[in-house]
Amino acid sequence: MAENQETKLSQQHPPESNPSLLPSAKTTWPELVGLTAEEAERKIKEDFPRAEIQVILPDCFVTMDFKQDRVRLYVDGFGKVARIPRIG
Repeated sequence: MAENQETKLSQQHPPESNPSLLPSAKTTWPELVGLTAEEAERKIKEDFPRAEIQVILPDCFVTMDFKQDRVRLYVDGFGKVARIPRIG
């Protein structure tokens, strides 16, 4: 019975649909600070192919919602990543 419930739960929410359930899933990329947005996006996609990348320009507003497949790249006036990219 318990085994059937575990199977049912894993089918409803497979680990690959939720990066926080994967033990080695990367959620931040501090090594990307200082790179261009294009370079950072390429490296994030290597680790997290389904990532929806959003490039945020200086002084732009963003929503406060959390999305498991979104990574925002906050860039400076030169197009370089200014803050640590993270899932959310």
